[in-house]
Amino acid sequence: MPVLPSWLTDPLWDQFAALLRKHPTIDPTRPLGCHRRRISDRIVFDKLLQLLRFGCSYQAISDTACSATTVRNRRDEWIGLGVFARIKRIALESCDRIVGLVLDQVAVDGAITKAPGGGEVAGRSPVDRGKQGLKRSGMTDGYGIPLGGVLAGANRHDSPLLAPTLDRLADSGPLPDDITVHLDAGYDSDKTRTELTTRGLHDRIAHKGEKAPIQASQRWHVERTHAFFDLADTVIAVRSLIRRAWTTHRWDDRPNRCP
Repeated sequence: MPVLPSWLTDPLWDQFAALLRKHPTIDPTRPLGCHRRRISDRIVFDKLLQLLRFGCSYQAISDTACSATTVRNRRDEWIGLGVFARIKRIALESCDRIVGLVLDQVAVDGAITKAPGGGEVAGRSPVDRGKQGLKRSGMTDGYGIPLGGVLAGANRHDSPLLAPTLDRLADSGPLPDDITVHLDAGYDSDKTRTELTTRGLHDRIAHKGEKAPIQASQRWHVERTHAFFDLADTVIAVRSLIRRAWTTHRWDDRPNRCP
């Protein structure tokens, strides 16, 4: 059974493959008889989708078709080429052009994730017995499409990361005149309100000490989206685009039923 439906992975792969460099099946620089055939990029791409979908380790998804080392090496190669950032930008531009980004309602929130391998910005996690972790500050539009995010140590508070996260709005193209930023009680401070006012943004911030169901505002979109980043952001954007465009557009491989 595929990790994701074909109506999502096929168009995603077509655009992803168009950004990749062409490589020979066999490395011509190696002596004859001392080389292996290059693993197909599509196989590695599918392995990365498995990692995102199941949240497992590289070892867990390795098999005779592709080793964990190959997946990691190809991932690093594609990161170095900027492929993930480019495919994400294409997905966002497509969403904006076809169905429109809901940029007048923006949500920002932070989430802590594990970082067992450490990293440049990893820090002690206050919720995981001081182990290495990351604080991921993410921003979405009013429909939950990821617009950008920043990384910091897991011991960082959400509010200082608000300004660099909002800076990513500039990458979304022309912005509406009135933008409301939805935040949870962790951002409830005069400093946050001053920052938003300086940027010409409106705020809707949950108050500390008061129960506020997440469904009462637009914050649930960013909460739902926090499970993904970069390539996963692209998956979210393309999935949302296909679902919303299904009723208004026609294309050759359009699913028979609304996804």
